[in-house]
Amino acid sequence: MTSTTHAFWLAGRQATGEDTFDVTSPWDGRLVGKVGVPTDAQVEEAVAAAHAVRDEFAATPAHVRAAALDHVSKRLTERTEEIAQLISAENGKPIKWARGEVGRAVSVFRFAAEEARRFNGGEAQRLDTDAGGQGRLALTRRFPKGVVLGIAPFNFPLNLCAHKIAPAIAAGAPIILKPAPATPLSGLILGELLAETELPAGSWNILPVANDKMPALVQDERLPVISFTGSETVGYAIMDSVPRKHVTLELGGNGAAVVLADFASDADLDWAATRIATFSNYQGGQSCISVQRVIADASVYDRLLPRIVAAVEAQVTGDPSDATTDVGPLVSEAAAQRVESWVQEAVDAGANLLTGGKRDGASYAPTVLTDVPAGATLACEEVFGPVLTVQKVDSEAAAFAAVNESKYGLQAGVFTHDLQVAFRAHRALEVGGVVVGDVPSYRADQMPYGGAKKSGVGREGVKFAMDDYTYERVLVLTGLAL
Repeated sequence: MTSTTHAFWLAGRQATGEDTFDVTSPWDGRLVGKVGVPTDAQVEEAVAAAHAVRDEFAATPAHVRAAALDHVSKRLTERTEEIAQLISAENGKPIKWARGEVGRAVSVFRFAAEEARRFNGGEAQRLDTDAGGQGRLALTRRFPKGVVLGIAPFNFPLNLCAHKIAPAIAAGAPIILKPAPATPLSGLILGELLAETELPAGSWNILPVANDKMPALVQDERLPVISFTGSETVGYAIMDSVPRKHVTLELGGNGAAVVLADFASDADLDWAATRIATFSNYQGGQSCISVQRVIADASVYDRLLPRIVAAVEAQVTGDPSDATTDVGPLVSEAAAQRVESWVQEAVDAGANLLTGGKRDGASYAPTVLTDVPAGATLACEEVFGPVLTVQKVDSEAAAFAAVNESKYGLQAGVFTHDLQVAFRAHRALEVGGVVVGDVPSYRADQMPYGGAKKSGVGREGVKFAMDDYTYERVLVLTGLAL
């Protein structure tokens, strides 16, 4: 890449601060780029600009916002390979997954353009259902709550920035986006594309602010909406610190894939094992909905387990720039060391290590364990690494209970052919989404996405994020001949 300092985006224009920080590759440690750090005065300028433009931006015609979003979608398509290479370099994500991430961001901005055109159309409700309402009609429309503070994580450095920015623009809400310190370059690319549009200055800002500067932004009363994706600890600390703000949290998970007794043919088990192996290790396991737990009915367990181990061992590890690589490094050596320590703790407590369990710098080998004690960290927390545990249960009820034992509830996958079981799972599982016939890792960017319990509050997915960024306002018309 380059040692040139990458500017950030302040009220629609490029700016650099007094300091810089280095972005390095987790694969080989090389310098990917230098990023300018906003000064306190520049952060204040961005907040003031966003606050000042909020009424103008809310009144911007839908076609203007939609055209800007369409433009970004098209430009992402044109620059796919360049941006994918950047994601892979700063994040360590295998290039094939990085290309997929760009494709998803293309869709997010396209969906946002579509929603901008149809959102806020209004709903009419007649009020003459009682005598006191005769001649009256209520119209409801949605209006932005104000400036959005979007805080994005490192694991999808482009697409999760897109999931903050695109719904805000579609809804007419100014946004200040903070990309993750480890992976800011992909988010800054979005600034380049937004700068090519006619959106008003101040309606979007991309500031690579240091984490220790965030409490002041979180507390700022001019930023009434906070959308955070990241860890449970940080997310709930934000919510607790600003109880009167509208805070949406997309937090962690330890996704379970349930394989039930009717999913028993050789073809079924091959499919389940392949999907489980792929999506316990994609992104290096650094996805909130990666498969961390497999819960298999006893009638299929002995045939499924060796298939899973073989499929995991078939995952190609190595250089993320190689198109054949399935599993690259974690985001840092410290992250890999943490995963290593959790696996060792489980093994020391009696877990059975079937494959993997080895670290090389920031890389950790795809790993499968059985008999993990219930109290082990690996069984309770989100590992966020390429590690999979497999357990045996004796019934559907026991499988669903095992899923619900977790404090998390993001998504679950249920491998079954039985439609009645699918509906029972939908009712019983305490999660934000149930995927039938596949792993919990499936996500379509237009669908509602979020969790229950400690996995957060609110929903992403363009339309649903727009609902979170806006509120209903009622207009009552009087003296009408209805």
